Amino acid sequence: MKNLILFAAVAAFFCRCDSRLETLPAATYQTVCNPFNISYMFQQQGLPQQYREGADPTVVLFGDEYYAFVSHSGGYFHSTDLINWDLIVPNSVFPTGVFAPTTVVIDGEIYLIASQVRQVVKTADPKSGVWEVANPNFKIIISDPALFLDDDGRLYYYGGCSNVEPVRGYELDPKTFEPISEEIPFIYGHPKEYGWEEKTDYNLPNDSIAPHIEGAWMNKYNGKYYLQYAAPGTELKSYNDGVYVSDKPLGPYTLAEHNPFSYKPEGFTCGAGHSSTFQDRYGNYWHIATSSISVRHPFERRLSLFPLFFDGDGEMYAYTGFGDYPMILPDRKINAPEELFPDWMLLSYGKKVEVSSILPEYKTETEVFGTMVKQIRNCEPRNINDEEIRTWWSAETGGSDEWFFMDLDGLSDIYALQINFADEGSTLKGRSDSIFYRYTIEASADKKHWETVVDRSNNTVDMPHDYIQLPRPVKARYLRVKNIYCPSGKFSVSDFRVFGKSDKAAPKPVQSFTVERDAADRRTVHLKWDALPEATGYNIRFGTRADKLYHNYIVYRTGKLSIHSLNAGKDYFFSIDAFNEGGITKGTATALVRY
Repeated sequence: MKNLILFAAVAAFFCRCDSRLETLPAATYQTVCNPFNISYMFQQQGLPQQYREGADPTVVLFGDEYYAFVSHSGGYFHSTDLINWDLIVPNSVFPTGVFAPTTVVIDGEIYLIASQVRQVVKTADPKSGVWEVANPNFKIIISDPALFLDDDGRLYYYGGCSNVEPVRGYELDPKTFEPISEEIPFIYGHPKEYGWEEKTDYNLPNDSIAPHIEGAWMNKYNGKYYLQYAAPGTELKSYNDGVYVSDKPLGPYTLAEHNPFSYKPEGFTCGAGHSSTFQDRYGNYWHIATSSISVRHPFERRLSLFPLFFDGDGEMYAYTGFGDYPMILPDRKINAPEELFPDWMLLSYGKKVEVSSILPEYKTETEVFGTMVKQIRNCEPRNINDEEIRTWWSAETGGSDEWFFMDLDGLSDIYALQINFADEGSTLKGRSDSIFYRYTIEASADKKHWETVVDRSNNTVDMPHDYIQLPRPVKARYLRVKNIYCPSGKFSVSDFRVFGKSDKAAPKPVQSFTVERDAADRRTVHLKWDALPEATGYNIRFGTRADKLYHNYIVYRTGKLSIHSLNAGKDYFFSIDAFNEGGITKGTATALVRY
């Protein structure tokens, strides 16, 4: 009998050991994943449904730490590593309820202005939140301002936000901020030539409304001045940044060869416009941009961070390929986008999902620039992993008995997870200490034995796009997310995204495809290829030179695509990469289409 008891105990011990998830070596680097995971503020408008907003960012490296100034945020953000951000609530001198705050550093102080604000304010200690007035009656009132201090100490102002007026600029006195030059117009919209300026989600022709030309920013590199601007509208997936170049800060300016230089019209996070371009403490350039959700309100927006490069010819480009997948934040100077990709693929797209409950389909009205638009909203489970931030699943309640479950359809090496909360039915406005999410994530290899891999049961930090790089990566097939607390409304998720590695082989290369330039509209091309059964999606790379395919356009589960964002007067080269859970396979063919 004792032997039987001993055998049972030993067997039980080994069963417990065997049931544990296999752990994997931890990554030796830190990663981030768009959208930017900061506390986007719930806005104050009395809309049928409340929404969060964060847009028009300026990031500055000051005292070897980072400060982010973002529209309508109730303050500004601080970070030591570009990963973790805390909110600083400043004194009353600081303009908190404004659009497009922007800064310049002069003699060890940060100076700040914002859209339609008369005052210039400054601080030598942004971490304290204490600001003072530097100029109480700033004479230039233009929306979407940008400030640029040249190497010789001369200060310049650029601004504009209109579908009629241009982006324009002045020279300012760096001590008084008074204008000391005449206004000079720089950039007007030319949508009939430049497809990226057509004001629709995918730059389809739109004769009814001109694009907004806005969001100016300036950088100097190797003696050249790069005047950046946003088009065609902040509420659109096609929101992008173009750039003009000059030998002088007040021009004349010439359109750069590569445009738009910041462009991400598809994927989970869409839009890459109205940005700032800054250097980190290692000298790497970054482009922090505005991305669109724009479901509850046109200004329902988020931020995305992209690495930025200047090639040997001085062409500027923000790398947005796989721009909402995990990205390594380097601790050294890097030279190419490939150095930032950890080879973690998306494992969750279109996989089987089960949920605790489903909010029934309902009708809603959304205010779109003063007009109420009726919509039908469904919150189906498939929205959890459809790679579309504009759709979401919602449970019937926000209670602790709500959950969802995902089957990855095979054991996978899971390195990172991202849960994007949708705030369905929220009535929140402004900020509150009770705005945070509590939940747990469990993983299993066999659907019987579960382990908690993420425990946010005591969380008190607002992380609406919570990205978790697992300290102990695991090999698992099943994931279960259990709600504990949401601050308002229902437990709802726009996407639950799982990143890692699969034993599945990477897809075969796309060996042939056709590209046809539209005869009636030279801004448009139509691509077709044979969809590969093993491919999850494709990244179309294109540009005006075969060795500079800097544009990226991701699509899922299709074999065709029309792109409407070309410069009508340029030749273009195209190549198509295929990808799935096993990796990315570069295209073996490049096609040229003449203008």
